[in-house]
Amino acid sequence: MQHLIATYGYAAIVLLMLAESACIPVPSELTMLFGGALASGAVAGTHLNLVLVIVLGTLGNVAGSYLAWAVGRYAGQAALFRWGRYLRLREADLDRAQRWFVEHGAMSVFVGRLLPVIRTFISLPAGFAAMPPLRFGVYTVAGCLPWTAALAGAGYAIGANWESVANGFHGPTYAIAAAVAVGIVIAAVTLLRRRRAEQSVDSPAS
Repeated sequence: MQHLIATYGYAAIVLLMLAESACIPVPSELTMLFGGALASGAVAGTHLNLVLVIVLGTLGNVAGSYLAWAVGRYAGQAALFRWGRYLRLREADLDRAQRWFVEHGAMSVFVGRLLPVIRTFISLPAGFAAMPPLRFGVYTVAGCLPWTAALAGAGYAIGANWESVANGFHGPTYAIAAAVAVGIVIAAVTLLRRRRAEQSVDSPAS
């Protein structure tokens, strides 16, 4: 994977992030951490733009999510559970994502993007439930963007040490990355609300 990203750059990031969201177990933390590290100049001869890494990683995630949503929507739950094993989709993972969606509804598409395992499969139950495509896309972008930004930003910050961090990316490390991503969302929402409040104060009363 490291060689693929170093050789093909942005195209490899899009492809790998698409694959992850299309239920192929390609770890986004490795893709985005290394993409961020390349943006910092960690590998001689290869230099990417951090903003493009984040944007293209998010676009890949969203595209793959729509593919998984379409499979869930048009193939149906029974067919996927029957044939999923041939695609190396574990029934336990599909069950977990399905329970999460049933418990939390449409918001699970957003929150699920910040959780390991669930983030890979959450698009399928959204398709099973025939979640409207536009609404699905909005929640998906809202969840994917902070996750890819947090990972790429971390890779950019640690540079050549990205691999040592990626190797330990489980348990508490997942929690840290999720917390960073949630923090980005909260900050963005807070800023948006503050701007709206300022605009309402500045607007003349009707």
